[in-house]
Amino acid sequence: MTKYESLNDRKVWKKAMAHISKRDRALGRVIGKLGVIRANWGPSNPYEAIIETFIYQQIAGSAADAILKKFKGLYNGRLPTPRQFLATSEKRARRAGISPQKYSYIKDFCERIQKKELDLESLRELPDEEVIAILDDVRGIGRWTAEMFLMFSLFRVNVFAMDDLGLQNAVKRVYKLRGRPDKKTMEELSVKWEPYKSVASLYLWRSVDQKLPQ
Repeated sequence: MTKYESLNDRKVWKKAMAHISKRDRALGRVIGKLGVIRANWGPSNPYEAIIETFIYQQIAGSAADAILKKFKGLYNGRLPTPRQFLATSEKRARRAGISPQKYSYIKDFCERIQKKELDLESLRELPDEEVIAILDDVRGIGRWTAEMFLMFSLFRVNVFAMDDLGLQNAVKRVYKLRGRPDKKTMEELSVKWEPYKSVASLYLWRSVDQKLPQ
């Protein structure tokens, strides 16, 4: 079994903090102010993580929380197995707040699992880009969603979602740029954080959440 460093490992986190602080003074100041942080990790079960990702797509967190609770209510407070979901009518799912589009996404996802076209447990052992390529083929999952899955469910340490608006705004703030950074700028910055881009990302997000002074 392939062993990857984990964001859940305190030793890895401390090593990443020191590495980033040494190579990037601006982000190092953020790290110094915030100290060790912890993210709101998603489910470590890949199936549950992706189902929740579908539900949270493109809606506010509080609304998604309510929908997730109602959705679980259809199955005695738990997320359904693929077989259970495929036995659920679209009409019943919609009563729990699942839109027709999201119903189609979850259905396609569950069908792939039932047909053994998708082996979620094997994702734990694959390199990041292979995981992204496999998930990108699933309806409703793009690169950003796959990157969030890598970070928050597989706890991979070297993921940087350059298209994430929150990260772009954080980079603008931390590095005192006039406008949001372009792809080249994001790439050049992320090279400094290698191989701990996920840790850098979490500090960038938190710098905005905590409204640290510029």
